[in-house]
Amino acid sequence: MSVRIGEYNELKVLYEKDFGIYLGEEGEEKGILLPAKQVPEGTKKGDVLNVFVYRDSADRLIATTKKPLITLGGIAVLEVKDVAKMGAFLDWGMEKDLFLPFKEQTTKVNAGDKVPVTMYIDKSCRLCASMNIYKKLRADSPYRAGDEVTGICYGINKNIGAFIAVDSMYFGMIPNQAMFGKYRIGESYTFFVSERRNDGKLNLSESKKAYMQMDTDAEKIMKAMDEFGGELPFDESVSPETIKREFGISKAAFKRAVGKLLKEERITIEEGRIVKN
Repeated sequence: MSVRIGEYNELKVLYEKDFGIYLGEEGEEKGILLPAKQVPEGTKKGDVLNVFVYRDSADRLIATTKKPLITLGGIAVLEVKDVAKMGAFLDWGMEKDLFLPFKEQTTKVNAGDKVPVTMYIDKSCRLCASMNIYKKLRADSPYRAGDEVTGICYGINKNIGAFIAVDSMYFGMIPNQAMFGKYRIGESYTFFVSERRNDGKLNLSESKKAYMQMDTDAEKIMKAMDEFGGELPFDESVSPETIKREFGISKAAFKRAVGKLLKEERITIEEGRIVKN
């Protein structure tokens, strides 16, 4: 049988029992049970049904017409129902909870938490969850600078920023210098794309105004450097008063603009000076 576990399958009704019908491919003698309470009214032998296939509590393949909250390789935010020594159990809309092994957790989870996960098949051919969703994200989004997007926070690094799964499928990140609020793993947020990087990944901003202002502030700094012979006689540690006097912006805005220019390799910081490249 070429049935795909963790996915939807188009299967034919092979025969019927009091407790349900058995589904499979043409010519098969055995099949996969679809319990009687889930059999659509009027279903008869030879009909083709679209069903989701997984393993029940006895580790047997079983079909269902219920819609799971996640399918194989997909990404979804699921609630933790219970935590055990070997891992956690997640509610994914099925009668048997989805197992999240301890080794697949990127942070400690507790009952009631909502965590972003992907679903995979382990070595024992069981469906399991993993919080390591980075490898499942793509870098071919249709978004460009200025677009509004929605994404799920799946990781936070205090030295880098917050990692976001845009549309639950694309790479996104909000850098530290663009973060003004607090983020929680598993929560969904709305952002603006501040930059589509050369590798296709998206840099995000909390507001459209913030990243547009960052571009303006960066150009102010470059213009001032031209006026000072290609460098500024101070770096990011300069006082807020000096920044306000020279550029008319806050120190936070100054640091964001300098960070942008450093990333674009338009400037370097050398011995307390900002130097134009």
